[in-house]
Amino acid sequence: MSFPVTFFGAGLCYSGKAVSSFFCRMTQTTESKPAEFRTDSDGRATHPHLILFALWLMMFSASSQVMIMAPILPRIGHELNIPEVFQGTLVSSYAIIAGICALVMGPVSDKIGRRRVLVLGTGAMALFLFLHIFTYDYYSLLVARGLGGVAGGLLTGVSTAYVGDYFPSEKRGWANGWVMTGVAAGQIMGIPIGTVLADWYGFYAPFVFFAGPMSISFIVTTIAVPQPTVTRMRERLTVGGAVRTYCRMLTTAPTSSATAAYAMMFVSIAFYVIYLFLWLETTFGVQGSDIAKLFLVGGVASVMIGPFAGQFSDRIGRKAVIFWACIGSAILMAATTFVMVSFWIAYPIFFLSMLLMAARMGPFQALMSEIVSDERRGAMMSMSIALGQVAMGIAGGIAGLAYTEYGYLSCTMLGAASMLAMGFLVRYGMPETRKGGQAT
Repeated sequence: MSFPVTFFGAGLCYSGKAVSSFFCRMTQTTESKPAEFRTDSDGRATHPHLILFALWLMMFSASSQVMIMAPILPRIGHELNIPEVFQGTLVSSYAIIAGICALVMGPVSDKIGRRRVLVLGTGAMALFLFLHIFTYDYYSLLVARGLGGVAGGLLTGVSTAYVGDYFPSEKRGWANGWVMTGVAAGQIMGIPIGTVLADWYGFYAPFVFFAGPMSISFIVTTIAVPQPTVTRMRERLTVGGAVRTYCRMLTTAPTSSATAAYAMMFVSIAFYVIYLFLWLETTFGVQGSDIAKLFLVGGVASVMIGPFAGQFSDRIGRKAVIFWACIGSAILMAATTFVMVSFWIAYPIFFLSMLLMAARMGPFQALMSEIVSDERRGAMMSMSIALGQVAMGIAGGIAGLAYTEYGYLSCTMLGAASMLAMGFLVRYGMPETRKGGQAT
């Protein structure tokens, strides 16, 4: 165990240097305008960019520790002698528990405040990731992934809700765009680094590595992230009350449309992405390194467009950016099998696909956080994400049947139809919250 502890410490030191550099850079910037941001009077809000830094680190670590399971799953099975039939449960256990905990924590965050949940979630995730070094068989790893799912449920939806709490409407698209580049950074850096570490030191090494930046996120959140002065839920926190809140959201036009649109986004991703790489492998004989390069290209596209698209939606409105990104994605999905006559074409296709995904994600999350009141924002985001995960799981099963019976073309068409459905749900079912710099 000496190496993991040393490795974990090195990760903390490296992340600490990054934080120190960030503090120095922030103190050299011009003075911000605190009146634009809703904060407590306790002085913890040193700078909005520091809050984004904490959320970015959280998103980077949380997304990377989920995505890394795909490339290292065969290694996990080999090292722990886990049959292939049981390996998938290591992924599904995390997703199911995270979804359940997200539904619970949404109303809780509306009651006690987003900051407390973020502190608890980042601390728990850092601890549970580090505990992966003690796993020695299938059951111990299953427990570790389940605990990770608990922490993931604490963070799922709450981070986006916090952006809605703290940042004013004219900056929410920009802020969400920057936070979501943490996922892209996971594709660019996290997955390659994690895969190499798993090859060198064992399957647990990536999780120990990701515990480092998550620990820094916990420290920065504890020290510098305030609780915004938003209206909290006044009634008692009960199971019945939470159920009634979710039922009202599912039966009210704007929130039900938003939830359905979010589900369609996940459904479209499931249809298009799950069997894309298998189709590339069987059609063009590509190797794992080629797939890794695709993820790198896609991550670069996300970093390039995410913040810009969010800021653009702050200026002209959310719905136009989301709608046209959905239309572009649908066209791209439907055309994939027709234009991809050689593997090299997969690079611009995947680049454009991830670019359009990033273009709609920041504005869409900002829009969702603005269609409900402050005291219902956590419940709204958590419910949408949890139901989106369920929809993605169901779509994944349908995609398998479609791919087996009709080939990948059927998956691309189903993905395109789902993306069109998302676009029209946003355009005709949700209100515009930003237009020409003014809320409507």
